[in-house]
Amino acid sequence: MKNKKQAVVIFSGGQDSTTCLFWAKARYEEVIAISFDYGQRHKKELECAKAIAEEYGVEHHIFDLSLLNELAPNSLTRSDIEVDHDAPETGTPNSFVDGRNMVFLTYAAIFAKQRGITDLVTGVSQSDFSGYPDCRDVFIKSLNATLNLAMDYEFDIHTPLMWIDKEETWALADELGVLDVIHDKTLTCYNGIVGDGCGNCPSCKLRKKGYDRYMSHRNKK
Repeated sequence: MKNKKQAVVIFSGGQDSTTCLFWAKARYEEVIAISFDYGQRHKKELECAKAIAEEYGVEHHIFDLSLLNELAPNSLTRSDIEVDHDAPETGTPNSFVDGRNMVFLTYAAIFAKQRGITDLVTGVSQSDFSGYPDCRDVFIKSLNATLNLAMDYEFDIHTPLMWIDKEETWALADELGVLDVIHDKTLTCYNGIVGDGCGNCPSCKLRKKGYDRYMSHRNKK
């Protein structure tokens, strides 16, 4: 049963954040989605986010964070940098955008406080974090405490996907009644192809592996 509180969802238009959007819609009376334009090469994800928000009556805002592209060069924002197809032996993948989730959550918190909202929702996952340090639970807990101190406000950052993998994320989408929406209308592909994507980039491979596993188990029931 829904409560009367509001929530702000960080919403990219991809599989994880869209699943979190519907997770929040099932629990809150009002959900506001915010997206960020940070010069990502797969900018079509913002079109997906806008279309989904409009279709499901969600208030949606897109903030300009193009400076992040200049500060933190990476394969998601630079066409001259090829996306790593395999995880590096040391360090982070070149698709990692330094500070991205920290900046996103900080902007979301500032926005939420002006509306009197305490609850923030983000789709980060430590189970499928792909070597990104800002998807870890310890980071979220640390930032939550920092934001509370920085603004003297009691934020509550929710991470519905933190301890589940892609197969379980598809199961959650199905449980929420939006499996087809997530499959057909979201963009996870690093090469900007909606739905099943290019099938070759790390994001597409992870997504497809989880989907195939879930559908295989589902069809056996």
